Amino acid sequence: MLHLLGVNLPDRKLVSTALQYFYGIGPTSSSKICDQLSIHKQCKLAELSEAQINSLSNVLANMNIETDLKREVRDHVMHHRSINTYAGRRHAMSLPVRGQRTRNNAKTAKKLNGRWVQRRMFSSLSTESFPSVQSPLERFFNTKFF
Repeated sequence: MLHLLGVNLPDRKLVSTALQYFYGIGPTSSSKICDQLSIHKQCKLAELSEAQINSLSNVLANMNIETDLKREVRDHVMHHRSINTYAGRRHAMSLPVRGQRTRNNAKTAKKLNGRWVQRRMFSSLSTESFPSVQSPLERFFNTKFF
């Protein structure tokens, strides 16, 4: 196992496949990195020389991956929510953001977009943020008629 920039990479995998263990690097990005460093497609991670590993770590250090990319995505979502755009409101309500149907298939979006609401405690319907909001039934029982 090669430990590179906080991620354990398996030695027996191809380099292009092992690079996909990083958050933010997919098949296209990994093949471009291999082409840039002139690593052939069938090369395994254990076959890389020390100089190639150093150049690989330098290339990856200059990219926006792992926690930096996660922070950037979170900041974009929070920016949309703060300026109250349509996408931000959809994120806040745990609904699909990019125009998908909601009549039947919104389970995945409710799971993924709901993370931002529940984990960050930005519930738009929480009673702590609106202490004076009462349900109609509570208002009826609190009203004095005599």
